[in-house]
This record gives sequence, C-alpha cells and structure tokens, in this order.
Amino acid sequence: MTIRTMSRGELDRVIQWAADEGWNPGLGDAAAFHLADPTGFHIVEADDGQPAAAISVIRYGERFGFLGLYIARPGYRARGHGMTIWRSGMEYLAGRTVGLDGVVAQQENYRKSGFALAHRNIRHQGVVPPVEAPDGLTSLTDMPFDTLLDYDLPLFGAPRAAFLSAWIGMPGVIALAAGASAESFQGYAVARPCRVGWKIGPLFADDPATADALFRGIATRLPANETVILDVPEPNRAALALAARFGLTPAFETARMYAGPPPDIDLARVFGITTFELG
Repeated sequence: MTIRTMSRGELDRVIQWAADEGWNPGLGDAAAFHLADPTGFHIVEADDGQPAAAISVIRYGERFGFLGLYIARPGYRARGHGMTIWRSGMEYLAGRTVGLDGVVAQQENYRKSGFALAHRNIRHQGVVPPVEAPDGLTSLTDMPFDTLLDYDLPLFGAPRAAFLSAWIGMPGVIALAAGASAESFQGYAVARPCRVGWKIGPLFADDPATADALFRGIATRLPANETVILDVPEPNRAALALAARFGLTPAFETARMYAGPPPDIDLARVFGITTFELG
C-alpha cells in the first residue's frame, strides 16, 4: 500500500465518495477544505494502484487538529486500508489535541484510540416556513476580515484564516453578520448549497436573539421550499429550541470527541457548527 497527500483533483473525488455515502457535502466544499491545510488530506492506494481509503487531518494553528473525511471505498473495506490511513493521519497530527465528529457506530473505536466524548452534535433539518426578515444584518464580506477572525477564534478554538476566507467567498454562499460595524459585531452565519438543500454553518452569536435574527436572515434569502440543515451542539439548549422553532427536526447525531485537552469553547454562543468534516 502507498500513502500520500492527495492532489486537489483527488480531493474532489473523495468529496464525491462522501456524497455517495449520503454525507451530503456542499457543492463547493473541496476548494475551501483544501485551502485549510493543503497537505492535510491523505489517501492510500491499494496493491492494484487504485485509491482505497482517505482521511482529512487539518492542522489549525500550533496546537489543534481536526480529523474527518475518514472513508474506505466499498470493495476495499475490511482489508486494513482504513487503519493504515488512520495511523498516517494521527501521525501527521502528533503532539496536538485532535478533534473529530464520530458517527454512533464508530464511537467505541475512537475511544479505544484515546478519544473522549465532549458533547453530542445533533443534525436538524427541514423546510423552514415563511419568516419575517430581520433588521440589523449586513453582508459578512463587508466586515473587516480581522474582526471576523477575532470573533471566530474563541468559538472554534483555533485560528483558521485561510479556511474562513475561502468559506465565506464560495460561489452561491450566503454570509451574514449581525451588526453594522466592527464595534457592533455580534455574530455571523454562513449558508452553502449542498447536494440536497442548504447547510447553515457556522452559526455563531452572542445570544439567542442574535442567533434567531441571523437564522431568519439566512432563511429569507434561500430559495423557497429548500431543505435547511443545522448541526447543533446539544449542550446549547437555546440552539435546540431555535431549530425546533423553525421546523427543523433531528436527523442523526455525532459525538464531538477529543484526544488531548479539549479547546475552551463557549458553546452557549455556538448555535451551529461549521462542518462535521473540518470542525
């Protein structure tokens, strides 16, 4: 078996693997993902020369990493490729706290690898009924980028400038800020088109009222009758209430797990995480 860093084109292929698994990635995810850490996407080739399994292991700053896109292709499973690429990814992130969002079926395996549960993330989805457009929102791209970075850091737990710059600039994305200036900045939300519907992530806000306004701001800008998806950290009860209030219902869950000291994140201000793949 050969392990190597994916090319940008190969990442498109792996994103399609994710779509085939029903993960419903965003239409422009690959470009933004790759910019987060171009050397953080690994692939293993089987003896026949075909790509067999993949993993993303993104380095953020000096102390944090996030593991995702952990996939073995059908036909190459139960042959050791998944464990091989796992070991490669964990070696790449050695010396860092590593986070992941684990599906229920794999959580015990992650515990055996040294990961501990921090909290559950619960995907909510549904068609949002007509809502009233809020006041006080602006385009996120009109905010100074440094203001966005400063706001994002304590809510994600690590710097991610390259990723955010690409994330809010993807084609078709809706990105809104609460507040008219850097001094009044109180939160932001990003929605991106996916294979099915739209995912809102992140949705970060100082308080439930601001989160409500950002959600409504996104909803009023989406095409009618589209499925809306929001991945909510379970400890944030106000976020769960927000999802229910707008007609979103639980679809499935993951476990946010960390190997190493977890980042100090104020989950009361996290109403929707960014992605299951990159944190």
